[in-house]
Amino acid sequence: MFFHNFKYSLKNAFRQKEFLFWILAFPIILGTFFYVAFNSMYEKESMFNKIPVAIVENTENTAFKEVIKELSSGEDAMFDSKFTDSQTALDMLKTNDIIGIINVDSELSLTVSNDGIKQTIIKSFLDQYQIRESIIMETVNNNPQNLQSVIDAMSQEINCNESLSLSNGNMDTYIQYFYNLIAMAAFFGSISGLYIAINNQGNLSAIAARKCISPTNKLTSITASLLASFVAQVICVSIGITYILFILKVDMGDKIPMVYLSGAVGSLTGVTMGFFIGSFGRLNQNMKMAISMSVTMLSCFLSGLMFGNMKAVIEQNAPIINKINPAALISDLFYCLNIYDDYKRYTEKFVTLLILSVIFTIGGFLLTRRKKYASL
Repeated sequence: MFFHNFKYSLKNAFRQKEFLFWILAFPIILGTFFYVAFNSMYEKESMFNKIPVAIVENTENTAFKEVIKELSSGEDAMFDSKFTDSQTALDMLKTNDIIGIINVDSELSLTVSNDGIKQTIIKSFLDQYQIRESIIMETVNNNPQNLQSVIDAMSQEINCNESLSLSNGNMDTYIQYFYNLIAMAAFFGSISGLYIAINNQGNLSAIAARKCISPTNKLTSITASLLASFVAQVICVSIGITYILFILKVDMGDKIPMVYLSGAVGSLTGVTMGFFIGSFGRLNQNMKMAISMSVTMLSCFLSGLMFGNMKAVIEQNAPIINKINPAALISDLFYCLNIYDDYKRYTEKFVTLLILSVIFTIGGFLLTRRKKYASL
């Protein structure tokens, strides 16, 4: 009887047009839009931009001039320098055409309009230059025989724009939208879980009324339906993941089997949460559907699907939400797989989702078993 119920529940899941649209078609369509909108945007933003500066020469300093010219040439140039007079430089600074003004006097000085990373880079460069200049002048005056060795030591190539990878994973900031997209698809399993609960409440559907008077054990029937919905959900989510990985070619790391496993555990949480919501209270089908969709979309919003920095905002103000929000936990699974080499953080998120799934399942069973009907 279990396998009979499982087979027909699985067939019924794929016959639900609403289920197929939200879990299969909608994520693929939205993922395509994401790909078109974000394609190559990360590469363009992550390129090192030259720092525009103005050089005002109040005193002739040939050595510094040559250094600036060298750092302003080539594809990996550090500066976009302009030699000009003081008033023109100030006008350019006011209109934000440059980041800072380097004043060449007996000593080098910097004029900026505000603080920032680029201003700090310019200041650090000037400090290093003056230290090196001081060392060379001191060597010339005191130990001229060591001048060449000092120059050789300080002339070693220094790459100002060296790229240091903090992780072997994809650091594209926009990939989080694809994490959250898969989380949303998995969480939409609440739709099928909701129907399972409704189809076992005699006061809400004709199918449930017939089930209530049939000799089939309710626990067996519900378990078979939940398993069938979970399998259908995993199949649909896996298709979506395959589309993102191999059609759109979004780089989610090299732990591909774990990516599919993460989609599966997210699907389990989505289905069981829908089952719990559907089992709770005596509201009609439309009201329960509205509650389920509202919870799903709110969870996805808080995880960053609509606003990429939302999860960071939540972490600063109410970190507990990120620890219990299923959509955030699902998207974090993909993030952990892509970024971290160990599985410590991944395991924490994974176990939390399993615990939530168990709570939703037990809660749904308890609420469903307590329902009695005087007449049907």
